[in-house]
Amino acid sequence: MTNTHPHRQPNSHDCFVCGYQNPFGLKLAFYDNGEDEVRCETTLAKQYQGYPGVAHGGIIAAILDEAVGRTSMIDDNTHFMMTAKMELKYRQPVPLNTPLTIIGKRGKQRGRLAHATGEIHLPDGSIAVEAVLTLVDLPDAFQVDESMRDELGWKVYA
Repeated sequence: MTNTHPHRQPNSHDCFVCGYQNPFGLKLAFYDNGEDEVRCETTLAKQYQGYPGVAHGGIIAAILDEAVGRTSMIDDNTHFMMTAKMELKYRQPVPLNTPLTIIGKRGKQRGRLAHATGEIHLPDGSIAVEAVLTLVDLPDAFQVDESMRDELGWKVYA
């Protein structure tokens, strides 16, 4: 990981994208720069295939949803927001077995709403997929308090 994104964000037990104990999940690690950007690097294997040799679009959407949603956690790793609206532009196929860089960028936040963007970059630097999200704070009934962190396994793993 580059030193421009030195802050490792927490993972959970069971999340499909970041959960280390989810046997079907991606187990991705996310880092932020402490200001306005979240970054993840991964290579997708064949179990995430859509068309032959290409990652499934739903998997790509899930990855971008996670990366962009995590921009709200840059200052507070328990500030969970959920996606209210997501717009994706699939500019080119995302190949399997190819190193990918995923970037989430924090946008404007006003009250309970935030706007943020994301991109998936191929090794040549080109953008394969772009995302624009509107995020909203979780309803009170779903807020994570201190006692729930252990249950979720919400921590920074080695």
